Amino acid sequence: MLRIFKHYRPTQVARHVKNYFRGRVFISGIGGFEFDCGRLLPPKKHDKKALNVLSEVNREIQLLTAEGM
Repeated sequence: MLRIFKHYRPTQVARHVKNYFRGRVFISGIGGFEFDCGRLLPPKKHDKKALNVLSEVNREIQLLTAEGM
């Protein structure tokens, strides 16, 4: 499943990744990401902006998981 986000909102992306567990997302202005096991995977093209987004969204996923327990 591919989900396109027109605006980057880390919490919204994190909820999508956590709920669907496996798939792809595209964030306008940043690029595409794949996710598996409820976590974003590093993109093939390693640019600084994409890696910052990756770590920020994965941190949000971790917070959502901690709140649910």
